[in-house]
Amino acid sequence: MNKKSVTILLVEDDLGHARLIEKNLRRALIYNNLIHVENGRQAVDFIFAEGDYANQERPHQLLVLLDLNMPIMDGFQVLERIKSDPETRSIPIIILTTTNDPREIKRCYELGCNIYVTKPVDYEQFSDAISKLGLMLSIIKVPNDN
Repeated sequence: MNKKSVTILLVEDDLGHARLIEKNLRRALIYNNLIHVENGRQAVDFIFAEGDYANQERPHQLLVLLDLNMPIMDGFQVLERIKSDPETRSIPIIILTTTNDPREIKRCYELGCNIYVTKPVDYEQFSDAISKLGLMLSIIKVPNDN
């Protein structure tokens, strides 16, 4: 991943999880611009330049780390909105959630998620999982929206 051009949008309502995710991505040497929003509505507004983000240009290269269980608009709704629009469907979306239900995993892939990661409950395992995710992020390619 180009460390300067790919922006990571972290959609996570649990502030403790958000801090832990950012901390462990930095430990994995992922220094990309990271924008944190706390619910699905804010994520959609950011991606589609609506609401508080009206008239702001979306980054040319974007990767979304998306929780499923959030207030206002859940991750399934966000995923469906992004993947149903021709202008945003190529944005990579990594589901990062505590939900391990096979039906929900299947639904996310059917809606177009690229990767599904279950957040471990244990602190050490959670930190380790995010560090490994960071290593993966350091080698993947993200499409440019131009």
